[in-house]
Amino acid sequence: MPDANRQPGNTGPTASRPHIPEYGIPESEEGMLPWDYVVERLEQSPNYWVCTTRPDGRPHAVPVWGVYVDGTLYVSGGAQVRWVRNLEQNRAIAVHLEDGTQAVIVEGVADRLTAESIDSSLLKRIGDAYQAKYETGFGLPVWAVRPRLVLAWTNFPADTTRWVFVRD
Repeated sequence: MPDANRQPGNTGPTASRPHIPEYGIPESEEGMLPWDYVVERLEQSPNYWVCTTRPDGRPHAVPVWGVYVDGTLYVSGGAQVRWVRNLEQNRAIAVHLEDGTQAVIVEGVADRLTAESIDSSLLKRIGDAYQAKYETGFGLPVWAVRPRLVLAWTNFPADTTRWVFVRD
């Protein structure tokens, strides 16, 4: 039977409950959030907190603009900003929306896309989404945040849900 929370086009995500001892996370799958909730929040969020790791291992967090298109979050920033320089050294990334009571947390890797490495039709869709959302353009390079793990809740701990992606 197909998993209703599985995103088309890859072998994930698969929904389950996270293991967070002592916080009362239910063991039953009843009451888990649907994947559509995450997609809606990622599409509508005006800001995303991007968390990266500095070369010396210290964490760095900063709010950025971005758009969610075709199952991927795209963010852009100047070549000299700290979070971009961090990603040049270590592609691991965590992204959190601003709301901690209706949380969406994405953990994954960020791939640097340039004009030469991105399909022109995808570049247009990203640009159109960015223009519609912020009424301004965006600059290249752009970083594609590819989720490996997503956590979300609206009523912690009752509906806390984890999605794990299996990527090729």
